[in-house]
Amino acid sequence: MASPSSTPLVLRLLAASASVSRRAGSIIRDISTRKDKGVVLKGGRADDPQTEADRAAQRCIISSLKHQFPAVTIIGEEDIDSSAADTSLLHTDLDEEILKQQLPEKLRADGPDVVVWVDPLDGTSEFTAGYWENVTVLIGIAVKGEAACGVIHQPFFGMSPDNPNPSSPVGRTCWGITGVGSFGYTFTPPADPARRSIASTRTHSTDLVKETIRALQPTEEVAVGGAGCKVLMILEGRTDVYAYASPGTSKWDTCAGQALLEAAGGRLTDLAGNAYRYTADAPLRNTRGILATLRSDHAELVRLVPDSVKQTLAAK
Repeated sequence: MASPSSTPLVLRLLAASASVSRRAGSIIRDISTRKDKGVVLKGGRADDPQTEADRAAQRCIISSLKHQFPAVTIIGEEDIDSSAADTSLLHTDLDEEILKQQLPEKLRADGPDVVVWVDPLDGTSEFTAGYWENVTVLIGIAVKGEAACGVIHQPFFGMSPDNPNPSSPVGRTCWGITGVGSFGYTFTPPADPARRSIASTRTHSTDLVKETIRALQPTEEVAVGGAGCKVLMILEGRTDVYAYASPGTSKWDTCAGQALLEAAGGRLTDLAGNAYRYTADAPLRNTRGILATLRSDHAELVRLVPDSVKQTLAAK
């Protein structure tokens, strides 16, 4: 294996991201045991909570990555000071398995061409409500505006509120590199190849969301929280499509998941089939909605989305 100093920047960054996502997961689990989780409502909105777990996990991730990669732009969801006054939050280990990978030539980039998008706790509403299986830590790495690598860490994998102290190790880290592959999970194909299972929002449904799902002609609909959780369900074969006709997600929600999906042969686009860009100056919101799948019929799914839905979202 090459020494860390000679390993390409993006590969080192991904190895650091996977490792620090586990540290963030540990922080989230620790705070989950507290009666007072420090909940505040962002913008006074009851459907957009932030907890001390969000804040502490972001400080851990961003301060740790900035310490190691000062030339890289890192954008986090939470509008807080992400410097770590508490040095115990700094985590500088690298994932050795990732360092063994061969990075595609097109991903060998310098700091100015690389942007990291961080959602320190995707599924905060689910975290506070006890839907722990929906909670993920998302770290996406973009190269020249394209989703290139990603980490989706599940802090509570292997445990639940009913079984908070399992005997086996908890937490799972999935990661991917476009042009290499996605790892950390097992794909199980559906028993019925004709199944069209659609993952939809658990808490943010609207008439536009419902109209889009009907138009996609699902054989079943699964309401679940968190963009990261929905992508993992697709990667594992538990559902087929993630469709969300709303401007309610941001780049930190989708960069990591898009990288894992594309590394596995799938796609994540807006509802008109257009790719999102992840440059440092890109709009934060995914205003044109989300359409993600591993299936080969992505173009057909785009065609099924009503033009009126696409036009409504394009106007936002």
